[in-house]
Amino acid sequence: MTHELSKSKALCILFASVATFFFGVLQVHVNSTIVLIAAGTVAIALALLWGVPWKELENGIIQNIHSFLQAILILLSVGMLIGSWIIAGTVPLMIYYGLKIISPPIFLVAALLICTVMSVTTGTSWGTMGTVGIALMGVSHGLGIPPQYTAGAIVVGAIFGDKLSPLSDTTVLASAVAECDIFDHIRYMLWTTIPPFVIALVMYAFLGANATGTVEGEKLTLILDTLKSSFNMNPLLILPPVLVLTLVVMKKPALPTFAAGVLLACILAVLFQGATVKEVGNALYNGFTTSTKVEIVDKMLLRGGLKSMLGTVALLIGAAVFGAPLRTVGVIDILLEKVQSAARSSKAFQTAAFFIHSFLFMITGSYYVTFSAFGPMVRPIFDGYGLHRANLSRMLEDTGTALAPIIPWSVTGAFIATTLDVPTGQFFLYAPLCYLGLVFALLYILFDVKIAKAPAALTQEKGHA
Repeated sequence: MTHELSKSKALCILFASVATFFFGVLQVHVNSTIVLIAAGTVAIALALLWGVPWKELENGIIQNIHSFLQAILILLSVGMLIGSWIIAGTVPLMIYYGLKIISPPIFLVAALLICTVMSVTTGTSWGTMGTVGIALMGVSHGLGIPPQYTAGAIVVGAIFGDKLSPLSDTTVLASAVAECDIFDHIRYMLWTTIPPFVIALVMYAFLGANATGTVEGEKLTLILDTLKSSFNMNPLLILPPVLVLTLVVMKKPALPTFAAGVLLACILAVLFQGATVKEVGNALYNGFTTSTKVEIVDKMLLRGGLKSMLGTVALLIGAAVFGAPLRTVGVIDILLEKVQSAARSSKAFQTAAFFIHSFLFMITGSYYVTFSAFGPMVRPIFDGYGLHRANLSRMLEDTGTALAPIIPWSVTGAFIATTLDVPTGQFFLYAPLCYLGLVFALLYILFDVKIAKAPAALTQEKGHA
């Protein structure tokens, strides 16, 4: 429900909350969760001052949290999955053979291609990062590759599939809210996805070439020997990721899929590693905590557990508190109204829509929210300008799906930083697909390149000249 406020008051609330946020992040350097809550509190206080009922604001917060609920449950599931896969020996097994097979010069390119193939075939970026991504981070530590490089390669490969796979929920959602054929959507997405992907591939080849010889033979031997002496390396330990990937390909729901992976890993931990039920339970909550007495190996393995995700859950709740009052007072409606009145051409309108959706996504942190709210609102305007709806669906993904990993408080950004254990500020430069896709998208709009026109049936209505 949106409470009617004057445009000036609604925009004042917007500017005050955004200013509070940037002041907290850039000047005070307070934790992002606290800053989001503080900015949301400023917006709520002003809304209450100007007569917005608390019940409406409260309902808005609850609705926002509800929109994050599935993501929160998946986050907690992935935390338990990581802990169970480590204590079972699954992650150590993947790291062990990864170190034996992959050399530093080709590692980053290999990581990118592995994650790309997995995300395209399964349609899930979270599943890609939460399974092979974890193992690749371990291999990265063993090879002496800077973790931010590896995180960037994992993210680019995972998001590539998230944008282009017909199995991806964001691909399906973006095309659905734009009422665009999914394969038209994918074809137009190639223009903003392939160029930055190629740039990323070249970047990783260059970075990998310079990483040659960063690991001494003795250190690598120490890592391999420690893993082998600490875990039973039975090949059957590969079954949990095989099961999860099989269920993902079969399009089974995420939560039961991760639950199956956790359950199988728990059984294998008892059977092959001799873990007690209590130790398995502790790994599910606290993560793997048994030190190998070798620092570099501990850095790979001492992680995971439901507890590790609680800070991320708090961040998402903070994002819900921040975005809710802005939705309640009608900021989105006001911004769209201003765009419609100011835009004199399709180019001006697309540029405005591009920046508004980017801004709204940064406020809400969830493309499920912005796709569903923003897409249907602007779809008739795209029709009025004679633009193919694939332009809309592509814009949603470029400013949502691809942008998400480098927004720390977004659902995806928070998941990545927690799962890969690399802060957003460290890896985002090495994930060019996330920001160069935006550059290419904007250039296409400004120079009217690869901007599809609508079928004749959609342009018969009178629109903007």
